[in-house]
Amino acid sequence: MQTTLLIILIIVVMIFGFWLIQYSTFRNEERKRQWELKRESQKTVSPIRLRAYERLALLLERTTPEHMLMGLDLTTMTVAQLQQHLLQTIRAEFEHNMSQQVYVSEEVWALIINARDQMAAFVVGIATQLPPNADAMTYAKMLLTAYSSNGLTPTDKALSELKDEAKALM
Repeated sequence: MQTTLLIILIIVVMIFGFWLIQYSTFRNEERKRQWELKRESQKTVSPIRLRAYERLALLLERTTPEHMLMGLDLTTMTVAQLQQHLLQTIRAEFEHNMSQQVYVSEEVWALIINARDQMAAFVVGIATQLPPNADAMTYAKMLLTAYSSNGLTPTDKALSELKDEAKALM
């Protein structure tokens, strides 16, 4: 009877040991597969994310007054036309790049939205400070002067955070 119990105990311990080894091997193989999948995914996702960071950096740069005013014939525009053009540029650039939000953190995306909103408010705010007979050239000069003397702008802050996040990816 004791011999039978001892044999059963040894068999149970051996089965448990075998199961433990199999389970451990299976878990290690599963971790290795997950790691391989993640590594392969990173090969695809990292370049896409980097392009998204580039596009969002361009969005921020293209919506600064100096870039939006470049190449415009201000002599043929009124203040209202120029203001409308600037607001349309901001809106179009943002809408064109909106899908890139899936590749950046929520914090960076919130900074980009804030930069867009602040730039639109800035464009409108400067226009309201002009006398009624002001021309587009005066408006443009006022925009450039006020923007350059603003110190750290929301656009600068968003661009800085965007660059930091992109560097962390590399």
